[in-house]
Amino acid sequence: MQNSIIEAILEINPKAKVSVNAEDVKQITWHNDTTPIAEADILAKQKELQTAYDNIKYQRDRAEAYPSMADQLDDIYHNGVDAWKATIKAVKDKYPKE
Repeated sequence: MQNSIIEAILEINPKAKVSVNAEDVKQITWHNDTTPIAEADILAKQKELQTAYDNIKYQRDRAEAYPSMADQLDDIYHNGVDAWKATIKAVKDKYPKE
């Protein structure tokens, strides 16, 4: 899972002061009078964040697959906009939105 318990807690309460031992929701220490958040709420938020992260995997894949900006500009200069569009479309087709 990409999203940690602390990330989930901070999404619920950005001002929370907390520490977590071994990413275990049962081993949370609340600091500085931070009001504890129910374990079920933390786990639900963690799952929500993970789903959101998983749903945009195609964006991360595309970002790695696209040529650098310098290469894209060079492609446009030497081959024209239509050739550049074909290069970009190939990446978008390889990693479609799901």
